[in-house]
Amino acid sequence: MAFTIGMAIFPDAEELDFVGPWEVFTASAMLRERAGEQPDQVLLIADGLGPVRCNKGLRVLPDATFAEHPPLDVVLVPGGQGTRREADNPTLLSWLAKVSASARWTTSVCTGSLLLHASGVADGRRLATHFGFEDELERRGATVVRDARWVRDGQIVSSQGVSAGIDMALWLTGQLHSVEHARSTQRYIQYDPAPPYQADA
Repeated sequence: MAFTIGMAIFPDAEELDFVGPWEVFTASAMLRERAGEQPDQVLLIADGLGPVRCNKGLRVLPDATFAEHPPLDVVLVPGGQGTRREADNPTLLSWLAKVSASARWTTSVCTGSLLLHASGVADGRRLATHFGFEDELERRGATVVRDARWVRDGQIVSSQGVSAGIDMALWLTGQLHSVEHARSTQRYIQYDPAPPYQADA
């Protein structure tokens, strides 16, 4: 079975928050296609079809708009400085609430959890977010988990900062297809983190 994965993007979204999961999901789709299986479809979705300038200056082109896209099985919301503004954007928040009602999974990376909270999608759910935003998200009324790279609470899956979205996306690939397929995807992208500058023990 193939799935449609939609990633919301907006001005000042953090690049790796969606590009990391994009790589995981599209690598998974490629491996499925090579194996003769129907690949998942992965889309960038924004308010309009014009270029979107992200937090560090990368400009990307959406595939579809909030008003017009295929039904989504998975929704992903990135973080970045833009989330503070988008938390007051009724167009994005109402879209997120609408698509989450029918999606299998709604996910966030980094401060994208703020948008899950602001839209009401995460009411009563535990959330993970970037370590530097945990106190603020808690002040806004969310239940914050501080000691996990990603957290599942029902159909809501949220992850900590930036690179944690890759972990979440690999876990979700295992849920959508199989653990064996997720391991093949992980091997294909050679995901085996070994940071050169570890924190002192």
